[in-house]
Amino acid sequence: MRPYDVPPGRQVFSQTITPAGPDFDENGHVNNVVYLRWVQEIATAHWRSRAPAEEQARWAWVAVRHEIDYRRPILPGETALARTWLGERRGPRYDRFVRIDGPDGEVASQTRSEWVLIDADTRKPARVPAWMEEMFT
Repeated sequence: MRPYDVPPGRQVFSQTITPAGPDFDENGHVNNVVYLRWVQEIATAHWRSRAPAEEQARWAWVAVRHEIDYRRPILPGETALARTWLGERRGPRYDRFVRIDGPDGEVASQTRSEWVLIDADTRKPARVPAWMEEMFT
């Protein structure tokens, strides 16, 4: 499995992650479920950082699929770097990629998720507007 790399021209959103005590499991590294929480948190932070408040109230994103590859454990005392970017649009769906690297720059995990844009009032899928696609890609 090759590491995900950002395609040319894609906008990237990143965050530093410092795991806390409850993030670690009995194996002494960050629990797999925590990685999924981080994927959700960076996706949400990316949306909130770019979309105007009135658009955030009008639209929502729902994850319908996650594929996570675990490659290197994040250990106590380590800080990770999470980066996310969008892939291709397919109607109301987008692929979102999240790569989390350890402090050595090695890939700790990589995730490909499928997200669907929904109308916040009707809760029904909606086609991604052109302005939104431009804002994130």
